[in-house]
Amino acid sequence: MPREFSRNKRLAAQVLRTLSELLRFEIKDPSLDGVSLTIVEMTRDLSLARVYFSLLNPDDDPDTALQGLRRASGFLRGKLGSALKVRHVPELRFLHDDSVARGMKISKLIENARNADTNR
Repeated sequence: MPREFSRNKRLAAQVLRTLSELLRFEIKDPSLDGVSLTIVEMTRDLSLARVYFSLLNPDDDPDTALQGLRRASGFLRGKLGSALKVRHVPELRFLHDDSVARGMKISKLIENARNADTNR
């Protein structure tokens, strides 16, 4: 019977959970306040994890958070290695996920269009 989720998806979910906890409880970098991890994508050979993050305040500069995550990547990868039961810990690459900001922008456009229609 085939498994419901592939190994890549199971490991990605575990990486996301572990990194989120580490970011919340063990990282003391003030540039990472308000950073939320959204999704992790694993390569097929499990050697690379693309970790997408968003900012709680969409007006903040994502480059500051990206630099903070890059500085902390060695620490995060070390802690991840002790938490995961894998032979090789994947390399972490951080990417900004601006879908929340785009969604807010689209919502504002829709709201403005509705207001314009009701004023007619």
